[in-house]
Amino acid sequence: MTKLICGVDEVGRGPLVGNVVAAAVILGNNTKIRGLRDSKKLSESRRNSLYLEIIESSKAWSIGQASSSEIDQLNILHATMLAMKRAIEGLSIIPTMVLVDGNRCPDISLPCKAIVRGDQLISEISAASILAKVTRDLQMHNLHLSYPQYGFDKHKGYPTEFHLLALKKYGARGYVFEIGAGLAFTVLGFNMIRNLGPYAIVYIPFLALNLQAWLAPTLINSKIKIGTYALFIAICLLLLNSVVNNNFYQWL
Repeated sequence: MTKLICGVDEVGRGPLVGNVVAAAVILGNNTKIRGLRDSKKLSESRRNSLYLEIIESSKAWSIGQASSSEIDQLNILHATMLAMKRAIEGLSIIPTMVLVDGNRCPDISLPCKAIVRGDQLISEISAASILAKVTRDLQMHNLHLSYPQYGFDKHKGYPTEFHLLALKKYGARGYVFEIGAGLAFTVLGFNMIRNLGPYAIVYIPFLALNLQAWLAPTLINSKIKIGTYALFIAICLLLLNSVVNNNFYQWL
């Protein structure tokens, strides 16, 4: 029986904006694509050319996504696992083995193995990394057409200095409320505290509460929920102590 290896990778766990996008790719035993590697180590033009070669040469490929609202509901880890599961389930061919970049496998019925730095070691995972990256970058380019002042075509939604300055200048408009509001406001909050100085103490409880909500917005297990609120209180006390002792800016 021919072994069909499926590689899976994701993009979009770090940005303030957009979906988390996962890709699943089955190259096949006779498919050889030169230059496959971690998508982050390729130029944009090279990624785009490899993207076309992958979708033309692979036995099967699929894209799965989790929306911003799902990220806020589930948290980013579980939303990532959901996007990966959707990508795998969207394949036109059922693989015999799934290899996932990272240290955790999604909840699927197929044999699955997580491989740390798999996008640098396994061709199928490298291919998935490229498909996910190009797909998400295209989404950011499209978002840029609606909100050009934020520069999504450059930073792709990641919290760069330019992005944070744009948020400060133009405000957290509709796109923030639609995509990744919790994390966006948390980062904006840290930036605001940096500028408020001693008056930051007024804003700290709101920031800590928002961070807690972003980390675990829908936890049901009571023990986990209690632990999360303990984390929230600890963050409040840590930030308060840092401001009072004037050492907050050392770790911002």
